[in-house]
Amino acid sequence: MKEKIEQRLNELKKEFEQGQTMLNDLDQKRENLRETLLRISGAIQILEEQVSSENKSDEPLNVENSEKPVGKNGKEGKVNNAKQATV
Repeated sequence: MKEKIEQRLNELKKEFEQGQTMLNDLDQKRENLRETLLRISGAIQILEEQVSSENKSDEPLNVENSEKPVGKNGKEGKVNNAKQATV
């Protein structure tokens, strides 16, 4: 009977050590993940600020005054070189 109790005691101690090791590993993984999320959060904040400042500094395009390609007939569009007369 004493052998069975000692055997069970040793099994429980071994399981306890394994559990402690697993818990320590999970704590380390949790800390690593927390640090990674903190870095990602910082990167998100920087990019959001950059996008916000670029949106504020961008001037709206005025389509009416922008240059448009003009053909030989004075209308918008590409010049068709194949139809130009040669002199």
